[in-house]
Amino acid sequence: MSITPAEKEKLIKEYATKEGDTGSPEVQVAILSSRIATLTEHFKTHKKDNHGRRGLLKMVAQRRKLLDYTRAKSEDRYQDLIKRLGLRR
Repeated sequence: MSITPAEKEKLIKEYATKEGDTGSPEVQVAILSSRIATLTEHFKTHKKDNHGRRGLLKMVAQRRKLLDYTRAKSEDRYQDLIKRLGLRR
């Protein structure tokens, strides 16, 4: 139900702002987005998994907070991030 370490490493390399960056908002949002997509697929087959749904909602809220933070710090970084992740259609 979660992402594999290899997928996580790939996301970190792709969204890192500098070498060794694992905690920037861009990386955190990318990892959360991947986990959210995985859980969304899970709920298509397990409609009654309400405990898991609560975790999904917490992840969505966390991603929203990180995106708000990024937007407040730098509008350019925010726009680049949502474009790269395909959010805000």
